Amino acid sequence: MIHSSIKKSIAEAAKSIGKTWPLYSFVTSNPLSGYEQMPFEEAVAEAKRMLNAKVFPETAVFSQAWNNGEINKKTLVKLLQENQLTESPEFYLNQMKAVPPKKRANKAHALDTIIAKLLAAFMDEGLAEWEMPNKREGFYNAWRKLAIYDTDLPKTGIAEIPTTSSETLNTILNNYTEAEITKIFTHHLAALPGWTGYIKYRSESNSLWQEKYPVDLQDYLAVRLWIAQKTGTAIVPKTVAQSSPNNVSKLQGIWLKAWDQSWQNGLVQLLENHQITNQISVTNKESPEAQLVFCIDTRSELIRRHIEKNGPYETFGYAGFFGIAMDYKSIKDGTTRKSCPPIVNSAYQVSEVAQTNQSEKLAHYQRQNKQLEFKNFFLKRMKNMLPSAFGYVEGSGVFYGISLLTKTLLPGYLYPKNNKNEGELESIMEPQIKTSCNHEDVELPIPLEEKVAIVKSAFDLLGWEQFAPLIVFAGHGSHSANNAFASSLDCGACAASPGRHNARMLAKLANMKAVKQALNRDFGIVIPATTVFIGAEHNTTTDAIVLFDSEVPASHTEVLQKLKTSLVATQKSATQERLGRKDSVALAHKKANNWGETRPEWGLAKNAGFIVGPRNLTKDKNLDGRCFLHSYNWKTDLKGTALEGIMQGPMVVAQWINNHYYFSTVDNDIFGSGSKITQNVTGKFGVVQGNGGDIKAGLPLQSVNNSDEEMYHQPLRLSVMIQAPISTVTAILSRNKHLKNLLDNQWIYLLVMDPLADNKILKYQQDLNWVAASD
Repeated sequence: MIHSSIKKSIAEAAKSIGKTWPLYSFVTSNPLSGYEQMPFEEAVAEAKRMLNAKVFPETAVFSQAWNNGEINKKTLVKLLQENQLTESPEFYLNQMKAVPPKKRANKAHALDTIIAKLLAAFMDEGLAEWEMPNKREGFYNAWRKLAIYDTDLPKTGIAEIPTTSSETLNTILNNYTEAEITKIFTHHLAALPGWTGYIKYRSESNSLWQEKYPVDLQDYLAVRLWIAQKTGTAIVPKTVAQSSPNNVSKLQGIWLKAWDQSWQNGLVQLLENHQITNQISVTNKESPEAQLVFCIDTRSELIRRHIEKNGPYETFGYAGFFGIAMDYKSIKDGTTRKSCPPIVNSAYQVSEVAQTNQSEKLAHYQRQNKQLEFKNFFLKRMKNMLPSAFGYVEGSGVFYGISLLTKTLLPGYLYPKNNKNEGELESIMEPQIKTSCNHEDVELPIPLEEKVAIVKSAFDLLGWEQFAPLIVFAGHGSHSANNAFASSLDCGACAASPGRHNARMLAKLANMKAVKQALNRDFGIVIPATTVFIGAEHNTTTDAIVLFDSEVPASHTEVLQKLKTSLVATQKSATQERLGRKDSVALAHKKANNWGETRPEWGLAKNAGFIVGPRNLTKDKNLDGRCFLHSYNWKTDLKGTALEGIMQGPMVVAQWINNHYYFSTVDNDIFGSGSKITQNVTGKFGVVQGNGGDIKAGLPLQSVNNSDEEMYHQPLRLSVMIQAPISTVTAILSRNKHLKNLLDNQWIYLLVMDPLADNKILKYQQDLNWVAASD
């Protein structure tokens, strides 16, 4: 067996696992992304076999949806009859209840425990006080040198461990065919999908930790198979029978499709009943005093409705990285993090420089920051060093006790005090954008034409037709305390980073005189001299919106102050609707600052739809925070270029998010991360249940369920609604094979409202065929 065949088999087997993203950059993605070339039902059947997982909602979940009227009886009966099932829905619901889900016993538990222990020690990213020796030599070599000391391993044969991982694999797999080797690799990668998914992430992202301490799937497989051979654990997996399309699996698929279609039908009915007046453009209405652009995130739907009700304002939806494929370098700690979708390669690096005449304030801020860093470092060392640990605990216990008591009893009271200087850094700093040339360790200012392209792309995708005096680009972030999954509540379009940096950068570019002149000269886009762009951040836990307005001219003071007053009222009304309490702002502050809060907010739970079109398509309609809303004007995009970009980017990201929530809901143990109550952080990058085992790749139970038994997120596949000519959408799909596959394989449903046919809504079928949605 040659080395290249080993590599080929590893690459093929790796398709069976998704990436596990670290806690500090918790990107929601489809855990079955490697199966997207297969029809959904075939893919989940394969995942069920490989991962020993549940892949459809449990019968109790279907029962809740049925009792709540979320599954339309006519829709369900029709699908049952199409499958020659003629009994009542209740009959089949009882039939599913009679066959509880079964999981296979894990016969490789002891092997998994050994491997998980080794990976936790090697892949630690600064949580452990003592690091594993020889880490710089890579996982395989570090393990090989320590194996003799491992009491979990047999002593015989340890001196004979091959010097390279490829030699180990060639020796063990010498008598197997390439197909058998691929099957073996797939089985062993799927045994610990959280750990192997994180190895996959590190290998492909080539992070600083990966550069210093390399690990790859080949090393992992070599160590695992060598230990398996020496401990008598089966190397070749026992053949697990393919899940035959038995009654239960077949019924689950039918019930899920009926649930999907029932939700779609409700959306179609809502939009068809809404009198859409496409002929009336916004220029014939009262001009808005301000326009606010929010992320397409489902949580923006609520805040946009309330902003529009509370003042003469217009809102838009745009992917929250605001079209800037960037990494952000923090001035606070110097770390650089991705701040654009993971499917996009970062082209720029954004950092901060002091505004004119603000150098002294910056120096003061940096001194305070250094003092805080030293304080935190000192306290950590005092707590963790053996000579001082016991004395430190005894001496400081009373102070920590008072702090914990205050945090427990008065979290809402403390929140405004702790965040009173929100936006302080932005008041003295301004973002700067440079090219990111890491391979040469050089950063260069970007040319004017690239700045113009970024701004024009935003205007094109938004379908902008006029400019208000004040235009706000509002990124979003979330505030919570003692929350390992805090980044999962930040902006998904920014790779689980807050969107404030992208928003401020786009505002700065749009304000540049040279950019405005080029837009006018080259594209006929006239931005009035009276228009000012500013950045902002929407806090999705409290619904407060912070405006970064330090550079707004005095001429806009009145309109700015009026907007601020309106946003205070918006926060009150929005949180009241979301939390159902009159003292909702205080409750939101409490949730944001309570160190014992398991659910500071719901994130993107309940997401089910993605709507691409002008605001008048959905304005004044309560979508219950279930839809991603992307602004789009087909009349300014006759060639479909902007729409193609939306479908290739934001729509695919929304599908990842939707699938992540779906699978975290249907099997929270395998695809999610279980209850927060019993989680422990490992290595700073992941969580495990209890004291070890596989790291968890998905969302906690509290992020998708109301309780252990009652669902909150409805596990539905994403339904996309686009207002555009059907010919434009068909042409886009015909030249984008991946998008067409997602539709043909029913990972996504697509509906199109054709403005050239009286806004008739058509639904995508297989192979570029369409039927009327009403049928």
